[in-house]
Amino acid sequence: MAKKSRMKKRMETDVENKPVTEVETEAVENADGAVDAVETEQAQEAAPSVSAEELAAAIAKQEEYLNMAQRVQADFDNFRRRNQNVRKEAFDEGACAFAATLLPVIDNMERAIAAARNSADESLLSGVEMVYRQLCEAFEKRGITAIDRKGEKFDPNLENAVMQGAPEDGEPGTVCEVFQKGYQMEGKVLRHAMVKVVPE
Repeated sequence: MAKKSRMKKRMETDVENKPVTEVETEAVENADGAVDAVETEQAQEAAPSVSAEELAAAIAKQEEYLNMAQRVQADFDNFRRRNQNVRKEAFDEGACAFAATLLPVIDNMERAIAAARNSADESLLSGVEMVYRQLCEAFEKRGITAIDRKGEKFDPNLENAVMQGAPEDGEPGTVCEVFQKGYQMEGKVLRHAMVKVVPE
């Protein structure tokens, strides 16, 4: 390539100094073609010769590495998914345990409201009711709902029967009185309701 550039420069210099004949121009073009041919031959000689077996082995290695990378990616995705599930379960268990510690508080708030209704102090009653409503709203936002199924069919998954009622209290097998409300959080029972059941 350097030889080619020198030849062109020489030709340009000659053009500046004296007129170039057709014979000289043809000689320069022939020299350029010879240089290109030599460079092409050198490039072909420098290119490594790869056999079909070597090519097949390289493709097999490529596929092996690709499969390995895909397996690693799948393992990582599974690990991340399992980690998210474990973290969610741990969070939900902690939230359930904390909510369960607040259940006696809400029971006492209900008792305080019942006692304030018997007193003449309206401001006390309104204040206790306001706090009780706020606590109930906080429970609802977290998905905690009361189990209060008076008049419905007794369900041992939700209620504990602590007393048996009389046949005239209602339909057989139904809850006729709730002594203590139960609570559940997103389908998980925090506390079973204590109820009185009509015998079947």
